[in-house]
Amino acid sequence: MNFTLSDVKLINLPKIEDPRGNLSIIEEENHIPFKIERTYWIYDVPGGQVRGGHAFKNQQEFIVALSGSFDVVVDDGINKYTYSLNRSYIGLYLPVGLWRQIQNFSTNSLAMILSSTQFSGDDYIREYDEFLKYKR
Repeated sequence: MNFTLSDVKLINLPKIEDPRGNLSIIEEENHIPFKIERTYWIYDVPGGQVRGGHAFKNQQEFIVALSGSFDVVVDDGINKYTYSLNRSYIGLYLPVGLWRQIQNFSTNSLAMILSSTQFSGDDYIREYDEFLKYKR
């Protein structure tokens, strides 16, 4: 399936407000459209560094800024769009086959990524030219 930027979604998660501190939840196949097979997080990113810079053939992702802020640049091979994430109750859903990179990390930011697949190096498209061929 050939996904485009129109398939990328910012999803508002439930936010339960409480004077003692707020709480948000993510339920697989409810708040996000896939079963969670893996969770990982990115933190302690030095200033100016970029993470990602790849696409997946099979993996869907949901990215949340648990702390701080960062930008996710999403590219469908024709158009690019930058999503700024800075709220722990809003996440970015990315379907398969889109190039993405994460940049502009604030100090002490924490990016949590939920994945629809277990890790497989064969699922990655790591070269942008290869990605463009894949999209054709």
